[in-house]
Amino acid sequence: MTRSASTLGDGVAANGQKALSQKSQNGTQPEPNGKLQDADGPTEKVELRKKVTLLRGISIIIGTIIGAGIFISPKGILKNSGSVGMSLVVWIACGVLSLFGALSYAELGTCIKKSGGHYTYILEAFGPQMAFIRLWADLIAIRPAGMAVISLAFGQYILEPLFMPCGIPPIAVKLATGVGITSIMYLNSMSVTWSARIQIFLTFSKLLAIATIIVPGMYQLFKGETKNFENAFDMSNIQLSGLPLAFYSGMYAYAGWFYLNFLTEEVHNPERTVPLAICISMAIVTICYVLSNVAYYTVMSAEELLASEAVAVTFAEKLMGKFSMAVPVFVALSCYGSMNGCLFAISRMFYVASREGHLPEVLSMIHVRRHTPQAAVLVLYPMTMLQLFVGDIYSLLNFMSFLRWLFIGVAVLGLMYLRYTRPELPRPFKVPLIIPAVFCLTCFFMVFLSLYSDPVNTGIGFAISLTGIPAYYLFIVFDRRPKWLQKGLDSFNRCLQILLEVIPAEH
Repeated sequence: MTRSASTLGDGVAANGQKALSQKSQNGTQPEPNGKLQDADGPTEKVELRKKVTLLRGISIIIGTIIGAGIFISPKGILKNSGSVGMSLVVWIACGVLSLFGALSYAELGTCIKKSGGHYTYILEAFGPQMAFIRLWADLIAIRPAGMAVISLAFGQYILEPLFMPCGIPPIAVKLATGVGITSIMYLNSMSVTWSARIQIFLTFSKLLAIATIIVPGMYQLFKGETKNFENAFDMSNIQLSGLPLAFYSGMYAYAGWFYLNFLTEEVHNPERTVPLAICISMAIVTICYVLSNVAYYTVMSAEELLASEAVAVTFAEKLMGKFSMAVPVFVALSCYGSMNGCLFAISRMFYVASREGHLPEVLSMIHVRRHTPQAAVLVLYPMTMLQLFVGDIYSLLNFMSFLRWLFIGVAVLGLMYLRYTRPELPRPFKVPLIIPAVFCLTCFFMVFLSLYSDPVNTGIGFAISLTGIPAYYLFIVFDRRPKWLQKGLDSFNRCLQILLEVIPAEH
């Protein structure tokens, strides 16, 4: 444990809990060991509870994978694959490759039963410095920018029915986005149960939205609307140089299968639930993606699909008339579900990193009544709002996009490394080594593709991530801070703990 963490453990816990005992209502007082002592005698453990069932696990994975992309713009794959038939092959292949990654993470999640996802697996396999670099890039750039982008899509589409056919003022979009982000943060701070219930509702909503595309599309197909599938594998427009880019787009569309691993400690019976939830979710998502694209092609030619700004809206206008106005609402709900699932999972990574001494200890504390990691949930809020209103979010995402696949590849490489360095680890779910090997090569190929196709932005992103090395030595290794600075940091953390009403979890 670092000096900053241990100092907080001595000062924050003692003083913060003392203040909290004066603030607590309903006759409860927090004890130093993390329990709430009721006036009548019984105790209640302050911890993150195992509330993630199989259904909730499936809803988290599906709800974060399926965002706005399948409704708005599946044309990146069509453009780079060169034909209708090849685009469907790419959708299926990317689903299979993503399943390989998901199965690898299922093994990691059942043999390393800690929350935290990528961060935890890199920490266990390759040590704290590599894990901190991943955490640093996530905290300062990737997660705030990613949250801001999906939230902007929510703001855009929730307002679209109100402003049709006029354009939406940019400030209105940002204000609606800010409301959406704030509500998600509030929800996740207040209740794990309600966050999970709303995630289930939003997941069923987006599956219903996809069904409203698939069912009419399949009806058209069975009626004989197959003209757009004639010469589906026409090789004249296929360029081998475009196929890797098509796979790149496809893998991004499936990204999100790893989020359940961020909250392994809260999963009920993880040895069974994690692999089962991952396999069921990936099967559902792959079927939905492929059948949605087939449905699009029953009413749109390849040229029309490439020309459309919002494919689902164009599809609905051709088949459903005025019902197409409901599509933006479905897209907004889909984005909201992705925001909720992403924050629910990512906050657990910050919680675990704090527990490991890589972030201030207050982030690993639990609210005394609500049993939520409130500080870890709220830590992204200032950065996300700042980037929303003043930052160039999309360029930042371009800088950082390749880092996702680099570190996922490193985590899966860690699975193979742990097979040889720690063979004694219990592995209730074990995959053949060919599966992580193929997926790992796919990840590193996509990283190489980023370096080749966009060396400037990729280089900038790589440089941003490397700032994690001096940060690691400055904040974690170097422990000789001036007393006045350490005292100020301790006072700030004490105030934050008292304000948020959080105490250390009982282990």
